[in-house]
Amino acid sequence: MSANLNGIKVLVIDDSNTIRRSAEIFLMQAGCQVVLAEDGFEALALIADHAPDVVFLDIMMPRLDGYQTCALIKRNPRFVAMPVIMLSSKDGLFDRARGRLVGADHYLTKPFTKDELLQAVARHTSARADGN
Repeated sequence: MSANLNGIKVLVIDDSNTIRRSAEIFLMQAGCQVVLAEDGFEALALIADHAPDVVFLDIMMPRLDGYQTCALIKRNPRFVAMPVIMLSSKDGLFDRARGRLVGADHYLTKPFTKDELLQAVARHTSARADGN
């Protein structure tokens, strides 16, 4: 992966410690700043504090699921342009469509590879930089 991701701030929201840690390692090796959250409630506070460049969001979480969390992020005018990438072990058309309905920008199926994760960051941060 040749993209320069130095200094890009990424929030990873997943109730699985394994997924959070592997994403953190992949992203930090690429030079990203990484913030981790276990659920949607924790994530919403972190988004306000850290204003990440990209958010990776698990769909299946306790309390506040990924769809609800994404809808809340996108409903806030400050964060509407923030790229949200859904993470799911389900790769169904319904899940993808539902993700789109709540404003998700992209969808990654778990388990994801290091390259898939970094390509998603690169795609959404360069697209945002070029588009604004």
